[in-house]
Amino acid sequence: MAGMTCGHCVSSVSEELARLDGVSDVQVALVPDGLSTVTVYSAGEVNREAVRAAVSEAGYELTT
Repeated sequence: MAGMTCGHCVSSVSEELARLDGVSDVQVALVPDGLSTVTVYSAGEVNREAVRAAVSEAGYELTT
C-alpha cells in the first residue's frame, strides 16, 4: 500500500477495511513514505475489489 505516513493513516485504512463483511481484524505494518503492508483477517474470502475500494475510500492506493 502506498501513501501512508502516520498513525492517522493506519487508523483510516483500518476503519474502512474493518467495515467489510467478514473482516475480524486488520493489522498494518507502517512504512512511512514507502510501501506499507496491510493484513486483513477474516473467516472467509474477502472480495479483492471491495478491499481496493475500501482502501481508496480511505484515500490511499492498494499497490498489489
